[in-house]
Amino acid sequence: MAFMIAQRAFIKVYLITMVEQHRGYGYQMLEDLRRDFKALGYAPPQSEIYRALHELVQQGILYRTKQLKGNDPKVDFQEIVLYHFTSDGEEKAKLYKKQVKTDLDRCLGMLNKAVSDNF
Repeated sequence: MAFMIAQRAFIKVYLITMVEQHRGYGYQMLEDLRRDFKALGYAPPQSEIYRALHELVQQGILYRTKQLKGNDPKVDFQEIVLYHFTSDGEEKAKLYKKQVKTDLDRCLGMLNKAVSDNF
């Protein structure tokens, strides 16, 4: 049992939620997370986002598709990778999130105790 939740597990939960909400592609997910956590002083590293996405693909939770970013293929040549759930990916994602929730609850308990005991 780790002392605190691993960064990648934390990121994976957010990525799964973003896929559930059909929110963008890898780079867009990175930018959204950076924006959402900026006020808290956390900027997820790009390498961790892509490693987490790669692991979710390897675990059979997600699969990737490619498409052009813009609407006009004559002028829009940038290809993006979109992430989707595999046929049993949603169920695997729910189980993963449940496991991480248990770790988060334990971490919150430890952090709250540390604050009350020391400050």
